[in-house]
Amino acid sequence: MSTVTDPIADFLARVRNGTRAQRPELFIPYSKIKAEIARILKDEGYIFDYSIDTSAAHPRIKITNKFVNRASAITGLRRVSRPGLRRYVGADEIPRVLGGMGLAILSTSRGVLSGREARKQKIGGELLAYVW
Repeated sequence: MSTVTDPIADFLARVRNGTRAQRPELFIPYSKIKAEIARILKDEGYIFDYSIDTSAAHPRIKITNKFVNRASAITGLRRVSRPGLRRYVGADEIPRVLGGMGLAILSTSRGVLSGREARKQKIGGELLAYVW
């Protein structure tokens, strides 16, 4: 069995590959941070729904993709902070992705938040990913 050195990058790659292949459902190995990222994607309208599937030997996250006119709602994903180079931002430095049309995902002391929510709470943290 292989080990994944960056589980968040693996999560983003699986979502990217599933949306490009126009898969209606994706299964991703479960972890708390991946479930929180999936929650943010659902709250921001990038995926239709997600659930934790415990019927298999190992728990996994089931993501239902959102398609608009046969095109995925997610057009791009990018990992920003990675194990080799962590990227932290303050509350005033949170970037706007595509001029506010995209989404920044941050890991803060109050949990995993979207860039919009972190700006509202005036809290910075580790910049995990961009979604557009």
